[in-house]
Amino acid sequence: MVATLFACGGASTSVDASGISVDGAGDGAVDGAVDASGDLSSTSYYLPTGFQLAPFLSSTPVYEFTSASPATDAGKDYFAVLETDVGRIVFDLYETQTPITVNSFVFLARNHFFDGQAFHRVINGFVAQGGDPNSLDPDSSSWGLGGPGYMFGTEIVSSLQFDSAGVVGMARGSSMNSNGSQFFITLAAAHSLDGQYTVFAKVTEGADLFSQIVRGEPPDNPTRMTRVYIIYK
Repeated sequence: MVATLFACGGASTSVDASGISVDGAGDGAVDGAVDASGDLSSTSYYLPTGFQLAPFLSSTPVYEFTSASPATDAGKDYFAVLETDVGRIVFDLYETQTPITVNSFVFLARNHFFDGQAFHRVINGFVAQGGDPNSLDPDSSSWGLGGPGYMFGTEIVSSLQFDSAGVVGMARGSSMNSNGSQFFITLAAAHSLDGQYTVFAKVTEGADLFSQIVRGEPPDNPTRMTRVYIIYK
């Protein structure tokens, strides 16, 4: 099967449906959040025992950057929390194996970059793709074309494979150096992607929600990430 996708810059291209393209320890939650200045607010964040919330770098969403500034610290174990229309999904980020990718994702999340964005490309039995700021626009014609304003290279680690549902990878254009902000969650094993796309995280909570993410390319009424934030221990 062939799917028509878009490469960075908006040029249409056809790729096999096995390809991902981009256009352009405890269990409880506690109340209390850290705002951009590090102060507690009344908002509730999911903080399992032993975890802290990574302070935000901005108080409102920022969508355009020239590069990702350093946003992670050595020795810390980072997780991403995606609060969505259908529930909470948690990623264990591979900061040791894929440091460039994880730093970028953490940097963007700490700038509220992903808040409100849609899973704009969801293929049953394959992937749920998100991370495009264009998906905030009600006009879906540009969904899949957006990014953060910078790109970086693919980090291939042979031991990290798309071997099950819940593997998190970076979407990109035709160049191995065209990673930006778009990412995908596998909905089943997808070994055809091995060695081509960065594996940078694994879903540790919320896999039971995958069936509820609205399908479509793009979906008519997509599932959205209401907010995305970073926790660490």
